[in-house]
Amino acid sequence: MSITTEEYTALLARLRALEDTEALRALLHGGWRALDRQDWDTWIACWAEDAVLEFGPWGEIRGRAAIRERVAAAEAGYPHMQHHILNTRFEVTGDRATGTGYMWFVAVTETGGPAAPYAMGGPYAWEFRRGPAGWLLTRQRLGVWWTDGADPSGALA
Repeated sequence: MSITTEEYTALLARLRALEDTEALRALLHGGWRALDRQDWDTWIACWAEDAVLEFGPWGEIRGRAAIRERVAAAEAGYPHMQHHILNTRFEVTGDRATGTGYMWFVAVTETGGPAAPYAMGGPYAWEFRRGPAGWLLTRQRLGVWWTDGADPSGALA
């Protein structure tokens, strides 16, 4: 079977789109697994230096260092967390991309027994930029649509 130059070019474009989509998914999943472990270096490495985090209760936070500081402080009281990223979708245009998904966050303040978890969920909207080292997150908007349980520190409210 032979393919035309046009078919080959279209195939390469589809392959690139699949690779980019998987790279974006891997960036988020790997970063958020690190977030669950409170591995702040690995997590913040997913963000561009000039990134912006918009989180409903907090407003807008600018810059990688400020984002790390605020999130680490807010999640310090939770020894175990699960940041679930659900129903992701990405659109890539050259070296820029956008994405959407849903967050389901669950955390406990004590380990080793029955716990009363705090949970929340809402929509994610992301913007990404590809650089020499690959994709980085440049903006994240996270809304809170629902909560369950009590956030003992009030840091996420």
